[in-house]
Amino acid sequence: MNNKSCPISLISVDSNIARINAFYVGIIFTMFLFTLNFTLILFLILDFSTRIFLRKEYSLLFVLSKKTKNIFNFQTIKVDAAPKKLAALFGLVFLVVILGLQLVNLTFFVYIFSGVLLACIFLEVAFSYCLGCEIYHLYQRVFV
Repeated sequence: MNNKSCPISLISVDSNIARINAFYVGIIFTMFLFTLNFTLILFLILDFSTRIFLRKEYSLLFVLSKKTKNIFNFQTIKVDAAPKKLAALFGLVFLVVILGLQLVNLTFFVYIFSGVLLACIFLEVAFSYCLGCEIYHLYQRVFV
């Protein structure tokens, strides 16, 4: 992740917890794609909203991710929180759009947006690479 292109908050979070959390989101989201059960999307929207607008400690997936990190004894890697919050905001927007497309039965577009979301999740889990930071950087160059 290129921190020069990301927002900065000077608050630290554990990168490994964020990556584990993204892994769980990917599993639940993949289950949605196989079943098209919109309650899975509603759960993810609620969890993302809890992490973004309330406290991450109230998020079921955050608690599960933290427990998983402790069980596997992964080291703590501190990174700035702002890029992770930006990625969660982008994820929330994508989930809301996908839910809306699913509700109006535009399945083709559900799969298009889902592919993009899954690609972002994969990049975070596998490489700790935030595509949201690149989008933010482009936004800064164009509009600021």
